[in-house]
Amino acid sequence: MGQEDISHLLPYARRADFRVGRAGELTGKDRRFYRLLEIFPGVFSWATLILVIILSHFAPFVAAYFIIAFAIYWVFKTAFLSYHLRHNWKRLRHNLSLDWKSLISRFEYQHIYHLVILPFYQETDEVINATLESMSESNYDLKRVFIVLASEERAGPSAVKTANLMRERWGDKFGAFLVTVHKANVPGEVAGKGSNATCAIEEARKQLLDTHGIAYDKTLVSIFDIDTVLYPDYFNCLIWHFITCARPLKSSFQPVPIFNNNIWDAPALARVVAMSSTFWEMIQQERPERMATFSSHSVSFQALYEVGYWQSNMVSEDSRIYWNLLIANNGEYDVVPLSYPVSMDANATHGLWSTVKNIYRQHRRWTYGVENLPYVIYHFTKNKKIRTGKKIKTALQQIEGYWSLVTNPIMLFILGWAPIFLGTQEFHQTVLSYNLPIMVRDLLVVAMFGLVVSSAISLTMLPPRPKHKSRFMYIVLAVQWILVPFTMIVFSAIPGLDSQTRLMLGRYMGFWVTPKTRLVSPS
Repeated sequence: MGQEDISHLLPYARRADFRVGRAGELTGKDRRFYRLLEIFPGVFSWATLILVIILSHFAPFVAAYFIIAFAIYWVFKTAFLSYHLRHNWKRLRHNLSLDWKSLISRFEYQHIYHLVILPFYQETDEVINATLESMSESNYDLKRVFIVLASEERAGPSAVKTANLMRERWGDKFGAFLVTVHKANVPGEVAGKGSNATCAIEEARKQLLDTHGIAYDKTLVSIFDIDTVLYPDYFNCLIWHFITCARPLKSSFQPVPIFNNNIWDAPALARVVAMSSTFWEMIQQERPERMATFSSHSVSFQALYEVGYWQSNMVSEDSRIYWNLLIANNGEYDVVPLSYPVSMDANATHGLWSTVKNIYRQHRRWTYGVENLPYVIYHFTKNKKIRTGKKIKTALQQIEGYWSLVTNPIMLFILGWAPIFLGTQEFHQTVLSYNLPIMVRDLLVVAMFGLVVSSAISLTMLPPRPKHKSRFMYIVLAVQWILVPFTMIVFSAIPGLDSQTRLMLGRYMGFWVTPKTRLVSPS
């Protein structure tokens, strides 16, 4: 898409600052304001943690009562989240049991096309082949499904060779199969999924939609991570929600990512972290007012075209596209939860330490989604057409979300002991000093009941057990949830604090590609 051609963009999307990625891309007061917004999340989180430590030393009684109150709050929060998780689990199972093809048969939908964007970097033939195979087995008219396999020039000739091999193998199964190559070292771009997808979809517009005269508002774009394996009725489920939702051209459609492609062969840490990520997305499906798009999702081509596709100058393009769409549409834009799954890989590789490092890097990239917070607040101050109530509610939800992600696990599992070790001699001589760790422990034990629910639900979401795995593995998979307190700190709070600190200091991150390694145990 040429920089000079912006006539098709929504009015607000034509602003020079609409696609800002970081403060340095602005000037004057706007730059200073945006920079303050980048600093804010890290300062807020660090200030909270430091304040609790300071209170533990200088005002241990205040700190102790705060920690007890916080532990009680955590018990109620855990119950609240467990309720939503169980509810979405039931909805997910129900949706998997439906005959979606029959449900959409009463509608006229044959005029709708699906454009599937599959950006990849250096993934193996095995990973890409499994994704395309799952799509070829969809319970849908595949001649209305166009595949765009988007390779990267920086991945070398082998990536293009792999893409062409996949086109030869699977091309005749679909209505069209386009291979694109995203140029390396494009000025102003952050090398990653967003820049590749934007390049690919513009080529698809020219070579597929315009060539065949396909209407933009009759085309659904699904952008999938390259390890995404579809369930047979995904496209039917998507069509039903597209046709029946209130604003089909002003909505994105979010499936539930279940990270279980390789779950049986992944280490316990990887399994717990992967399923915890799935559970969080399931909980969010029950709270659509708090949702943003994540990883694999779908949206009308018309909506994407009106905002200039995905941003190429930042890391978290999967959620940023939602904020682009929300702000460009003056706050009138939705995320529609599908409560229907797609399967993806748990982050696992050969060797436990390598797996730990990769999980940390992946979650640091995911939590770097905090870069969206300055963008959202900045444009809320600029776009006067968005309702004030919407602005306030959304901003507070985002601030609370990024703050609690970082501070809650640390306060729960570390700072509960701070008044004991840092408090004054006067505090140590009180009954409260003796009872504090006991009360916090008992409250957290109650909260741990949520792990029992998580453990039970996780067993029902496993793929079939491979022959080389014994039935004893089911016990291991149930008990492994005792690792959650550890994973919450190491793979949630700490990478989140890392991300916010980098943004606070202006040490901006680049896009880290999660390696896709299929582990195979000996038979």
